[in-house]
Amino acid sequence: MSETKTVTACLLIIGNEVLSGRTQDANLQYLAKSLNEIGVRLMEARVIPDVEETIIATVNECRAKFDYVITTGGIGPTHDDITSVCVSKAFGVRHVRNPEAEARLRRHYARPEDVNTQRLRMAEMPEGAELIDNPVSKAPGFRIGNVIVLAGVPRIMQAMFEGYRHKLKGGAPMLSRTVVAFVPEGKMAAGLGQAQAAHPAVEIGSYPFFRDGKLGASLVVRGTDVAAVAAATEAVKATVRAQGGEPAEEK
Repeated sequence: MSETKTVTACLLIIGNEVLSGRTQDANLQYLAKSLNEIGVRLMEARVIPDVEETIIATVNECRAKFDYVITTGGIGPTHDDITSVCVSKAFGVRHVRNPEAEARLRRHYARPEDVNTQRLRMAEMPEGAELIDNPVSKAPGFRIGNVIVLAGVPRIMQAMFEGYRHKLKGGAPMLSRTVVAFVPEGKMAAGLGQAQAAHPAVEIGSYPFFRDGKLGASLVVRGTDVAAVAAATEAVKATVRAQGGEPAEEK
């Protein structure tokens, strides 16, 4: 992957508990920000159920479309933790017990009888997969091809990712500047469209809000080139002023 290429990623959040509303996902925002810091752009995020056919099909679709696919959830010890076996099937490889993963689990539990059949399921993964360290509870994640499989528990997922992120190859990090304007979004729409057309190398997004009894919008300029982002930001500020507002840039 070249440094000038846009390096892309897709996040697959796997779990019926997220879709049911019982669990609130806390991984998307963290991963989007962390990936951006290393020059990997999160292009899509999908929440899918613990259904074998769905997981296999989605993994195969996304690994062909994006540079990286990151999954969270479904690698625990219970019967509904099926992510690992589904990834094995997606790649068409054997699902095996990894000796090093098993050894880590056995070292982690003080009593041999605590390493039961269910817990040993956490050592099973696609044959040939690379282990991803888990400094919290020791059961590792893994990588096969461009698919990175992490835990769903936010604290564990973050620890896994932080230990592995240096192995991901990104392009130029995405830069972002935010202009806050207490001007109704509709009044600025035409000017923002003109600013976007004049600065095609960046993205200009408008996100309306209602604060202190007043309508306004956060205007976000994103791009990989410092000069292009700066020029577009000035164009956005000019749009705000043209509608009688005073732009304030967030630091």
